[in-house]
Amino acid sequence: MTLLTILAVLFAALFIIIPLIEKSKVRVSDEDSQKMARWIYPLMMVTLILALIMALID
Repeated sequence: MTLLTILAVLFAALFIIIPLIEKSKVRVSDEDSQKMARWIYPLMMVTLILALIMALID
């Protein structure tokens, strides 16, 4: 039951947030998106390493 509640909340949030984002006039420039993309792979690696350490500790 809890899983269904969580899924319902997530889908409701998607149906509310996506139209709001599409209506918004805020756009990300190519330079800004490249700056953000530079951080994605290092953050993913840190997350994977932390998950591996947590799995080894348990």
